[in-house]
Amino acid sequence: MKLIVQIPCLNEEETLPPTVRDIPRQIDGIDEVEVLIVDDGCTDRTVEVAREAGVDHIVRFPQNRGLGHAFQAGIDACLRLGADIIVNTDGDNQYFGGDIPKLIRPILEGKADLVIGDREPEKIGHFSFTKKLLQRLGSRVVSRLSGIPVPDVASGFRAFNRNAAMRLSSFTDFDHTVDHVIQAGKKRLAVVNVPIRTNAKFRESRLFSSVYQFVARSLGIMVRVYASYAALKMFAVAGALTFSIGALLGLRFLYYFLLTPEGYTHVQSLILCAILLLAGFQMVLTGIVADLIAANRSLIEDVAYRVKRLEMEKDGDRGSGVGDR
Repeated sequence: MKLIVQIPCLNEEETLPPTVRDIPRQIDGIDEVEVLIVDDGCTDRTVEVAREAGVDHIVRFPQNRGLGHAFQAGIDACLRLGADIIVNTDGDNQYFGGDIPKLIRPILEGKADLVIGDREPEKIGHFSFTKKLLQRLGSRVVSRLSGIPVPDVASGFRAFNRNAAMRLSSFTDFDHTVDHVIQAGKKRLAVVNVPIRTNAKFRESRLFSSVYQFVARSLGIMVRVYASYAALKMFAVAGALTFSIGALLGLRFLYYFLLTPEGYTHVQSLILCAILLLAGFQMVLTGIVADLIAANRSLIEDVAYRVKRLEMEKDGDRGSGVGDR
């Protein structure tokens, strides 16, 4: 059983050594533990520091491509190296590496495809009241969209079995956390949440300049990813609502036009009625087309999964680890 801990890095020369040092190299149920970093266009000594700290593998980008791309490149590299379990952690030493055995335990026991570390944000002292509130609200919204309870959606401390690592994809250069939770829910992967510890805050996040920017970008990801899997439902609801409002306006116009003594000559409401009826009908049609596109996407994802498995087997991957199906 092989575990690889991957760490996407962007100028982490100061925080990377303690991050790597906290990673246990011997874990019950695991034969090999290796560490891989992704150099996302670092301009400091991150790579040199990584080598000095004993990192086993380094994936390098000549320039910064964003966390989403760095994360996916790390996952692909871990799979090619024969990882049965992949743990993702941050290079800023936010997460306590000593909790990795606890994080991977549900996978070793066959209870989970994906394990998400729950930082219990409401207990983190340096989180502001606003950030705690937004974290809680965002987690509830994503849990509702995905159909699985996830108390800390923004946590990047996660463990993937081989099957989940091959099935989940990143389509954004921003953050993969929201994207993967919704994908996991729609693909019926087994997701488990495990309480974890965090280290003292070392620096501000480089992923976003403010909580509001993070929320805005995360909302965009939520809508895009959810629409990819439930387009018909979204457009059908919006179309039915729009069509119903238009129908009510039309009935109102007919009532006043036919039943009032002086008649009803305000045609503005009739024009609005026609616009809403057409818009509602077009939304439903758009939903049908989007649903057909989503079906094609599912087929493409399944083909990509099968091709990826064949590539890994061709590269000499043993392909019989935890979660391999």
